[in-house]
Amino acid sequence: MKVCIIGSSGHYGYVLGGIKNHPEVEIAAISPGSKGENITSLYNAVSKINQNVKVYEDYIKMLDEQKPDIGVVNCFFGDHAKVSAEVLKRGIHLFTEKPVATNMEDLNMLKELFAKSGVKMAAMFGIRYKPWFLTARDLIEKGAIGEIRLMNAQKSYKLGSRGENYKNREIYGGTILWVGSHAVDWVHWLSGNKKFLSVYASHSTLFNKNHGDLETTALCHFVMENQVFASVSIDYLRPETANGHDDDRIRIVGSEGILEVRGGKVYLMNKDIQGIKEVDLLEERNIFDDFLKDVTNEGTCMVTAEDSFYVTEACIRARISADEKRVVYF
Repeated sequence: MKVCIIGSSGHYGYVLGGIKNHPEVEIAAISPGSKGENITSLYNAVSKINQNVKVYEDYIKMLDEQKPDIGVVNCFFGDHAKVSAEVLKRGIHLFTEKPVATNMEDLNMLKELFAKSGVKMAAMFGIRYKPWFLTARDLIEKGAIGEIRLMNAQKSYKLGSRGENYKNREIYGGTILWVGSHAVDWVHWLSGNKKFLSVYASHSTLFNKNHGDLETTALCHFVMENQVFASVSIDYLRPETANGHDDDRIRIVGSEGILEVRGGKVYLMNKDIQGIKEVDLLEERNIFDDFLKDVTNEGTCMVTAEDSFYVTEACIRARISADEKRVVYF
């Protein structure tokens, strides 16, 4: 099975990790997907696996000559939709960095192309596969906290020094779409795929240390079906002295208990527990390994195309809400 990677601006590490147990899979070629994109880091990583990997300057030429089974889209975020469209038009399975698109027009265009393509598709919502999130999902499905009523999710990153592509909204897409989409995905997935009804969001570029349009803080309030309320807090203000680059958290209040994910651990409170209990974690999985099983009809990827489109739409609507300072309905 042949894989081509377009761009090096996202989490191509999912692909490198996912093919370890698949000797039949080859990363045959790589190329940039955006103007000015440097793919040196991608080449250095892939050449350790395949010293004969072919490097193209033009991703369209690469797709046409290589005719891969899977196209991995990993370029500047504002170009995801344009590049993904070329993959889908050729009937190639699509594994794309999130956000799938940065505006509704592009998102709807991709939905139409996907519906006609007959291929498999997933966005890189790989944090779902971390042991603490898999464990949280398992506990919820087993009824450990009853019916979900309230969800509070957090994505906190160190800002560091970001590339020029982060400084331009057209190229970057916005912090809600890039960073926040993971947390919106957790909310959607852990709720059992409850539908969003409305969102009110705010964001700010203050204290972004000369990073142009990059928003350093954002807050989204979602109303979901069955009167479930969810908040998503996003920031780039994690101190550089803190341990680790990020701090992922979610607190889920149910009718019969409370579940918290923080610090790579899961804590549970319910009527059967005295106090609070740290729960043993399930094993980590890899999203690209999961996607490969879907492509070969050996399994179903936990992140579906429908999930990928829906979470992206929710984030676009949240960004519109923040830009226009109004409630946006679904």
